[in-house]
Amino acid sequence: MDSFTLLPLTIDESSKSLLERPSASPTPGLAAALADLNNLHRNLLQFENAIPPPPGLINPKRSAQINKLRESGNAAFRKQQFAEAIKLYTYALEMALTRPPWEQSGLVREEASMIYSNRAQANIASRNWAEGMCDAEMSCGLKPKDNVKAWYRRAFCLKEMGKLDDAREVLEMGSEWEAENQGKTDGDLRALLRDVMKELEEKEKAGLPT
Repeated sequence: MDSFTLLPLTIDESSKSLLERPSASPTPGLAAALADLNNLHRNLLQFENAIPPPPGLINPKRSAQINKLRESGNAAFRKQQFAEAIKLYTYALEMALTRPPWEQSGLVREEASMIYSNRAQANIASRNWAEGMCDAEMSCGLKPKDNVKAWYRRAFCLKEMGKLDDAREVLEMGSEWEAENQGKTDGDLRALLRDVMKELEEKEKAGLPT
């Protein structure tokens, strides 16, 4: 039998967002569903003559803003303003990762991978090894191939944290992904791998944990 459930909804007149009216027993899952619906509504408002927009449509204004924030982060990094660079990269990531669902997923992965890798480098410069490793790992996950810098930064952070076995595994995995780019790989990943292997051998000889 079909049933009808009256949900405790109200509209915010200023933002035109649907909200759940305060009540003694909140409806499970309603707040999350309304957040998704309101986000979709805000995204649709940017298009004047395309509702719903055609598949694959890209908002050039958002792309320009993401690129501007990333370039501003790069400029701050070059000035050694690492905290400011991290903040700007974070803003760029938020914009990239909240693109509407109809925009190309490949574009999101490419943008986010690059920004995660850049933020990893800023965290490395700030000696935030755990944060840098997590950012580099996200970058590798989004774009495992043709991403030497992210593989290198991920392994470098692990090495600095003393996780030599993990660093070796990452470098070996990265070398497999980058097998077609032998020049870059030999100059970066394999050089770091040699350093890691040397430290592992020294610790093994000394009977120290790796």
